[in-house]
Amino acid sequence: MNSVSGTEKSGLGSETSAKVVVGGKKAEIPAEETLILEKKVQCKVCDYEFKTKTVKSGKVRRLQPDRDLRPRFQYIDTLKYDVTACPECGYAALSRDFDRLTSTQAKMIRENISAQYHRKTGTEPTVYSYENAIDRYKLALLNTVVKKGKESEKAYICLKISWLLRGKADTMSENTPEEKKAKEACQKEEKNFYLQAYEGFNKAISQEMFPICGMDESTMDYLLAYMSYYFEKYEMASRFLSGVLVSATASHRMKDMALDLKEDIVSRLKR
Repeated sequence: MNSVSGTEKSGLGSETSAKVVVGGKKAEIPAEETLILEKKVQCKVCDYEFKTKTVKSGKVRRLQPDRDLRPRFQYIDTLKYDVTACPECGYAALSRDFDRLTSTQAKMIRENISAQYHRKTGTEPTVYSYENAIDRYKLALLNTVVKKGKESEKAYICLKISWLLRGKADTMSENTPEEKKAKEACQKEEKNFYLQAYEGFNKAISQEMFPICGMDESTMDYLLAYMSYYFEKYEMASRFLSGVLVSATASHRMKDMALDLKEDIVSRLKR
């Protein structure tokens, strides 16, 4: 858990709107900048006031998530805007956790990050590319390590970084050997952060009380079941799935997803 290590070609993240054919009719794709807004934030470490970007609530439509619960929205990857980072002192955190900082943690960040941080100059991009977003998340991960955050906090940031790398890879072409190599490197980094998230969450469930990172026990069980399946740890996956299937609080949708995953595990074991 101590690893702290573009322009989207699909056009969905561009600053200008485009058109796509839907049901035989041309529908306009909104520019990403029209789906975000800026809000004022005051840093808990240095008291500097700055603006951060956030997605407009009610302006984006939720789509079917990935099987590991990675959220998807129409026309925008909202994950890119989930970190708040102070440009003055280098303090960064998931937006929902930005103000949750003790005086001791603020002191740790001032001494170990702010003291070496070089204030960013230049114009802030209108929208965040995947590279921008990933850099911000890595800074948030470094801050979480420095302030001695919970295992679940570090794991959740690693998970979100892996999801962003997956989104970035989806936009990368493979037309040349160089492009193919770059995409493979991106996917390798995704797997590395995914593994750190998996290991971190496994530690967190033995140390922390639910909810963990906003997830109840059945949601966490399903997530860890899928991640175990991804890493070919089928016995672990089955154990986590059983927790979902017998849960009195898990939704019907969650149980259906668990049953689908169980079928995949049985199929994989037969092969």
